[in-house]
Amino acid sequence: MFNKFYLRFKKFMKDYYKTIILLIVCYFVFTFPLPYYIYAGGGTININDRVVIDNDNSNSKGSLNFAYVKELEGNVASFILGNIIPGYDIEKQEDVELNEDETSEDIMFRNRMYLENANQTAIMLAYNKAGKEISISRKHFYVIYVEEKEEDGLRVGDELVKVNDKEIDSVEDYTNEIQNYEVGDKIKVTVIRNDKEVDVTATVKKGEDYKVTGVSVSTIYEYKTNPKVELKFKDSEGGPSGGLMLTLAIYDKLTDCDLTNGLKIVGTGTISSDGTVGEIGGVKYKLNGAVKDKADLFLVPKGDNYKEALKEKEKNDYDIEIKAIGTFDEAVSYLESLES
Repeated sequence: MFNKFYLRFKKFMKDYYKTIILLIVCYFVFTFPLPYYIYAGGGTININDRVVIDNDNSNSKGSLNFAYVKELEGNVASFILGNIIPGYDIEKQEDVELNEDETSEDIMFRNRMYLENANQTAIMLAYNKAGKEISISRKHFYVIYVEEKEEDGLRVGDELVKVNDKEIDSVEDYTNEIQNYEVGDKIKVTVIRNDKEVDVTATVKKGEDYKVTGVSVSTIYEYKTNPKVELKFKDSEGGPSGGLMLTLAIYDKLTDCDLTNGLKIVGTGTISSDGTVGEIGGVKYKLNGAVKDKADLFLVPKGDNYKEALKEKEKNDYDIEIKAIGTFDEAVSYLESLES
């Protein structure tokens, strides 16, 4: 039986070897990496699938949705597509990547922290606006950027615990301790790295207004809420641009109103603790994705983002309503007015 299989395989290879070689060559040619990023309209994500709240009060008949940008790895195939498909844009890697010392894991971690920060802001704001119980139960201080790596120094992903054996209860505790030393001095920093507590060093440097150690730190809170809330995001997801829509979705579930009025609403924009909506990048790609997924309404930050969205709508003759939003309260008022 083995001999029969071998003979059939041998005949197949003899008859089609040229085609097989051509396919292999094409594969390696088209997947050959190039120093570019290709951006295009992505799509939408129903936030209802990402937010779980005990005793959900939502009566929404429509949906609130994130918008995302599709990013393709730079290779021969994607480069060709980027030059022939309308709506695809090509950027050089050197114009996007700022720190040569950073790894892709560093960038992914930072984007994840941006997402976590946006999520915690959304939860706090939505619960406060809905008049629900929320309090901080724990704080974490993560290093999200290192200007220049030192041999035994801080790394992206480290969680700060102590500085010179003093417990850290805020980022200010760390910053204030640095001011007690001279530029060039070494200080001891205790961190959690790979689930273990270790001691590392950081060199004091001169900053613009005060002394620094060349790192950026993000504070991540754990909350105790009533009702309980759980957010479900993929490890590959990151960035703060969904803050506005997440806040609206949580608020919608905490109250008995219907912010959607039966519409498919897509939006973008960061959110701050005072409810201010901030501008983001890639607006036209997100609008393209919203239109592709047949959204009725696109919420976008005021200013340049709104102007860019309108320009893209007029350029492509999109059939979608676009609304500029400056604050969370403004978004809620506008959505409630649609019902009336």
